[in-house]
Amino acid sequence: MRKAEITRTTAETQISVAIDLDGTGRYDNQTGVGFFDHMLDQLSRHSLIDLTVRAKGDLHIDDHHTVEDTGIALGQALVAALGDKRGIRRYGHFNLAMDDAQVACALDLSARPFLVWNVDFPTAKIGTFDTELVREFFQALATHGGITLHVDKLHGINSHHIAEAAFKAVARALRMGVEPDPRMAGVLPSTKGAL
Repeated sequence: MRKAEITRTTAETQISVAIDLDGTGRYDNQTGVGFFDHMLDQLSRHSLIDLTVRAKGDLHIDDHHTVEDTGIALGQALVAALGDKRGIRRYGHFNLAMDDAQVACALDLSARPFLVWNVDFPTAKIGTFDTELVREFFQALATHGGITLHVDKLHGINSHHIAEAAFKAVARALRMGVEPDPRMAGVLPSTKGAL
């Protein structure tokens, strides 16, 4: 039941995203951007959210539109799959170490999008991938997924490790937030009466 498929078509990109929140971390991501596919694979595997992404974008310009629009579509799919959010844990946090890098994430599936991003990269690129696009992806995901998302780099000297630690930390926090809470079955995790 906690599944969704979103298709987003613009003059710049054609994106389809399918997710299953109760999956096992299976992934099949093809965006045309190799490093980004690798990061989406990590997001799926470590959140245990099954994820299939197909993207065709204006890569002859750069990777920006493809990365950002994938974040938008994934955020929309997350909202659709969560429904009214009854019975979920809602909050998640994780502090993840990967070699030299350590990244902490805390999030709230609040429907109040906000991104706090304290992650800097020592290089402008990872291979051919612009490191600034990591933030762009998470900005789009937070905005369209209704997520209050805080990501903080504690340590790191290798840009690849920093980016991957960020994706994995968000994945682990997201896993926690979307999981059903056995003590809150059918109950909205808010005193407001709506999320």
